[in-house]
Amino acid sequence: MADFSSITKFLKSYLPMADASSWYCAVVFLAFILLGGSFRENYYVQEADKVKQQLRPCDEIYVVGEGETLHTISDKCGDPFIVERNPHIHDPDDVFPGLVIKITPNPVRV
Repeated sequence: MADFSSITKFLKSYLPMADASSWYCAVVFLAFILLGGSFRENYYVQEADKVKQQLRPCDEIYVVGEGETLHTISDKCGDPFIVERNPHIHDPDDVFPGLVIKITPNPVRV
């Protein structure tokens, strides 16, 4: 059976290591808190930008992009009457990149 003084010496020898490891754990925990908040903030900012892009109506003057059709533009901008408002479009299938069309945007889209 070990005496009380040898147990005390043994515990005192591990005290600096326990103190250092607790400080290390505290610093790592604080870093996780700070970095976690930063990542979460970036995620919410990106999600808010996506929502703004989805809800933002198109400009009144719209330039057709590569691969777009009147149907995709109509869905994107919320204007089902593109052909009626653009008399220079004779054939709805003859839409090409760079074509300028007038859009009457619908500000409330679901």
